[in-house]
Amino acid sequence: MILDRVKSPAFQTIQQVSIPKIESTMLSNGIPVHYISIGEQPVVKLEISFEAGNWYEKQNGVSLFVAKMLGEGTKKYSSSQISAFFDQYGAFIEFGHGLDRANITVYGLTKYLPTLLPMVKDILENAIFPEDELEKFKKIQLQTLEVNAGKTSFIANKVFRKKVFGDNHSYGNSLDEEAIQAINRNTLLNFYQNFWLGKKPRIFLSGKITESEVNLLDDFFGKNDVQQIVKDVSLNKGEYVMLEKSVLIEKEDSIQSSIRIGKQMMTRKHPDYFKMLVLNETLGGYFGSRLMSNIREEKGLTYGISSNIAPFSKAGYFVIGTDVKRENTQQTIDEIYKEINVLQRELIKDDELEVVKNYMIGSFAGSLNTPFDILDRYKVILSEELPLDFYDCYIQHIQGINAEMVLEAANQHLGIDSLVEIIVGGK
Repeated sequence: MILDRVKSPAFQTIQQVSIPKIESTMLSNGIPVHYISIGEQPVVKLEISFEAGNWYEKQNGVSLFVAKMLGEGTKKYSSSQISAFFDQYGAFIEFGHGLDRANITVYGLTKYLPTLLPMVKDILENAIFPEDELEKFKKIQLQTLEVNAGKTSFIANKVFRKKVFGDNHSYGNSLDEEAIQAINRNTLLNFYQNFWLGKKPRIFLSGKITESEVNLLDDFFGKNDVQQIVKDVSLNKGEYVMLEKSVLIEKEDSIQSSIRIGKQMMTRKHPDYFKMLVLNETLGGYFGSRLMSNIREEKGLTYGISSNIAPFSKAGYFVIGTDVKRENTQQTIDEIYKEINVLQRELIKDDELEVVKNYMIGSFAGSLNTPFDILDRYKVILSEELPLDFYDCYIQHIQGINAEMVLEAANQHLGIDSLVEIIVGGK
């Protein structure tokens, strides 16, 4: 049969994505281990995740410094020795930090896992946060801050989070020079001892692994006594009331303005979460979205504009972001509100809704290419205490959203008066 290259291939909608199931077990001391073994390459990803993100700090920046400095020296090894150790086995170690959690992640060949684990254990249990390395890291952070301070987009993101969450919320904090200078070795050691050392993490293992690799974890991490952390949430109490809807930060030397419009938003547990995902995608979630079609393609006011929902464990936010020429600032803002108003008044057409859903479903299916990707999905489920079938039912949830639901979500969650507006640059 000769292939007809004039005709487009038949179009099919993805109806179901089968996500391989994880296995779960407990180490001897009760540490949960979640693992998945798929793929042909003999590689492994080990992630050890602690409840040690921004949410758990009383002093701004401490959780970040602790996470990023764990590999800067232990009682036995210097930072250069630690780096050289992983290099010689073709492995890679990284130290992650977020609003809720912090982690150590190791990538390497499966056959070297028994060799790598002793060093990982030493880093976890014997980090010393050397003074000289601390000073280096502080200088790096200060230099980064100085560079970013001139960027309107950086300032806009920083101010946006603070206005959305408030001054007393860990999600609204961001590093400044005062916070960096206030950090010392004792504050790092205290946070390390309270939220890392001897605390119960979650362990995630993915790649081409066998039961022997899982059992190996018990030899290194299952023998010590561990305890859950007890969190003092005094810094995160109280509902935030928006006192300032619009913030303009003038920068006379800037030829562009950065615009951020949004609000505090739901977590993945909210019953309207999937409605908001479809609404967000329609508004500004992909290249064919309404904001892109109007503000970039039709009017040429920007190279790019997007909207995004960022859910975390305790809260989330919705944000529309773009950078434009100063003289186009007000017109761009007007067009953003216009598109929101249209979504609140008019039902989305069936053909547009189908395109949005198919794009979302295709993107979701394409994000599950490796065992690492798949376990990352389960990591969200387990860390945020979602139903285990949360992503198994993703396509069904998306397909179940109709035009009336999108209209309802636009009116309920995107009221213009509820949105914070941040402009850095000028009008």
